[in-house]
Amino acid sequence: MSTLHTDRVACGDAGEMDLHIWTPDAPPRAAVLLVQEIFGVGAYIRAVAERLAAAGYLVGAPDVFWRFAPNWAAGHDQAGLDASLEQVGRLDFPAAVGDLCAALDHLAATPGIGQPPAVMGFCLGGTLAWAVAANAQPSVCVSYYGSGVPGMLGMIEQVSCPTLFHFGNTDAYIPNEGVDAVGAAIAGREGFVLNVEHAGHAFDNHESEIFYDEAAAKAAWAKTMAFLSLYLPA
Repeated sequence: MSTLHTDRVACGDAGEMDLHIWTPDAPPRAAVLLVQEIFGVGAYIRAVAERLAAAGYLVGAPDVFWRFAPNWAAGHDQAGLDASLEQVGRLDFPAAVGDLCAALDHLAATPGIGQPPAVMGFCLGGTLAWAVAANAQPSVCVSYYGSGVPGMLGMIEQVSCPTLFHFGNTDAYIPNEGVDAVGAAIAGREGFVLNVEHAGHAFDNHESEIFYDEAAAKAAWAKTMAFLSLYLPA
């Protein structure tokens, strides 16, 4: 079980962003910044947060679209997908990365948290998580099917934390050539791991009849939790 509350994180002159925080029953010693898909901090991301909190982590899920669509949470059907893609087109990516770095610092300042939080993201959040790892100092980065990651491998020298990438080999949004480029870029780098499941895009999203793949989701989640346990035990 966990309790949920919402903090406000100052983001410069633009204002304050909501950061939804799940606190496990036992006092947490480690934290995870959980970055949403394009669908917002809705039922799926909240369920992922509860999974992480059940494992003992303090979890913060920021409202990434707060600057133009506060508290955006769309359905996972085709209409929700189309509407969410429109919102993504409004996103100022560098500003969003700055907001997430501020949220990372906010979580790190929580009493009892002894190390910098991990950053974990899905879809859009997978790309943003990689950017946060390049622009801040999280303890760990877990990036699920970030379509922007293959085009951002030039940032790799800026990333000092252990990083786990998840992709699907039948992802219509991320060509296998891009996944291969990730593998080539991380070859020989200690703490960098590429996991490829036999699945399409967003295979972890159990709210989506379009994307969910139960076998791939379970396999990747087991690897995620083993990775976190190794580098940032709860």
